Amino acid sequence: MIRKLIRTALALVASTFSVSALGAGPAPVRIQDGLVQGISKGSLTVYEGIPFAAPPVGPLRWRAPQPVSKWFGVLHADHFGPTCMQTIESWMGPLHTSENCLYVNVWTPAKSAHSDLPVMVWIYGGGFTSGSAAMPIFDGGRLAEHGVVLVSIAYRVGPMGFLALPALSAESPHHVSGNYGLLDQIVGLRWVQNNIAAFGGDPHRVTIFGESAGGISVSMLAASPVARGLFEGAISESGGSFGETRTPPAPGENVQTLANAEREGVAFEKGLSVTSVAALRKLPASVVQNAKADRGEFWPVLDGWVIVGDQYALYREGRYNHTPVLIGTNSDEGALFGTPASREAWVRSVRNRFGPFAERILAAYPPTPAAWRQSSMDLMRDSAFAWGTWEWARLQAQTSDSKVFVYYFNHIPPRPADSPWKNAIGAVHSEEIVYVFQHLNQSPKLPWTGTDYKISDDMATYWTNFAKYGNPNGPGLPRWPAFTDADQEVMHFTDAPHPGGVANLDDLKVLSAYFAWRRTPEGQAWVRKQYVPAQSFRAH
Repeated sequence: MIRKLIRTALALVASTFSVSALGAGPAPVRIQDGLVQGISKGSLTVYEGIPFAAPPVGPLRWRAPQPVSKWFGVLHADHFGPTCMQTIESWMGPLHTSENCLYVNVWTPAKSAHSDLPVMVWIYGGGFTSGSAAMPIFDGGRLAEHGVVLVSIAYRVGPMGFLALPALSAESPHHVSGNYGLLDQIVGLRWVQNNIAAFGGDPHRVTIFGESAGGISVSMLAASPVARGLFEGAISESGGSFGETRTPPAPGENVQTLANAEREGVAFEKGLSVTSVAALRKLPASVVQNAKADRGEFWPVLDGWVIVGDQYALYREGRYNHTPVLIGTNSDEGALFGTPASREAWVRSVRNRFGPFAERILAAYPPTPAAWRQSSMDLMRDSAFAWGTWEWARLQAQTSDSKVFVYYFNHIPPRPADSPWKNAIGAVHSEEIVYVFQHLNQSPKLPWTGTDYKISDDMATYWTNFAKYGNPNGPGLPRWPAFTDADQEVMHFTDAPHPGGVANLDDLKVLSAYFAWRRTPEGQAWVRKQYVPAQSFRAH
């Protein structure tokens, strides 16, 4: 029965792709599923919109990604596939959404299938509720010009990617649900292993990299046995997932247990006025997408299969995929997320979230009238991003021979006059991306300086060196020291790259004490006591 359902969904592929006889342009390459023809862009050949899995629609909605059907003739990979279902924000540009969204894109400088170039696989961010591989800022052309094959993969987000339900778990051979977006990433990486040689890439030299939810995904894949052997290096920008499970989630403690995620899913299902998975699968995708979970987010869950346990404990025990890592954060990450309505509201939220630790947190992040706004943003930066990155670096340095390289991005770029964070005192969450991908030219009206272009060149070279050698260092660059637990050196990107210590170290130590308490029976019991199961959903 399931094979028949899969074939039905796979039939959609033929009506979606442009498949024809051989035509002008670069010679087609043969991959496992058929011939693919790209387009020439300068010194590169670019392939956009290659399917790596069957469209996850109808009976395949909320299932692990299934194999794509082979095609006849030549697939013309000359335009991006649709963006996975989500609410498109204006800043993301004109993007078409669809459930039929599991595609990869490839930028390659290789002249033959025997080039054996290192491969970098990009995983976009967006809080696991948004994001697209088709956004211009993620165009991989400039990085590929450094001598790597650049791949970007799409994955399901929001309720389509992370809804957990008891009924979905019951139909799974692994008895789990909720991590479909992560499984998309993993199947995308298997596609790379099976096909990238045809594009001149070396499947034995794959580096995954991502930012925000993409960086958190990298962290999760680095600890997942299901992803073992699919990559040899990992780069995480503003990522890391080292907090305990928590429901409802909080920054740095976003992962839920499967049982709690299923309870939240039942409330979501109830709000849609359906009582079965079959009925859910018949709802229009827009109806599912436009409903909002009562807790406000969908996120990967601790299912015991893809995410097998508390990542902090896994790293303490050395139970992860040992590869070199390059990881870091920005100096003013929290500015992107704004501040509470008032000082009183923020203090109240700190007390609700940190409980017995609230006073220590407020001492580290002062709630004074003059400081509370910046303190709230700094706490968001450290709890959501900096603490997890620091602990990742420390734990891997303690338990692995694979090297760790840590950065701190503190260069303030020029910002538009109407930027909501134009007065941010440091680098805002995601502001490093345009430098890494070397896309300053995408905002030609901003007053970029020679310093901006030099930092962008250096970062792109460090990142691609890491993909080539497992080490970012190379000729013409300031030396980037490896991070060790005894010598915690970090590469600071300000006006020029230079080594230094861990920023905000004293505050990170306070958070470390909190997260250690959270892993104790007392801390776990306190959080369980605060949890009130969701009852319904609210309109978007």
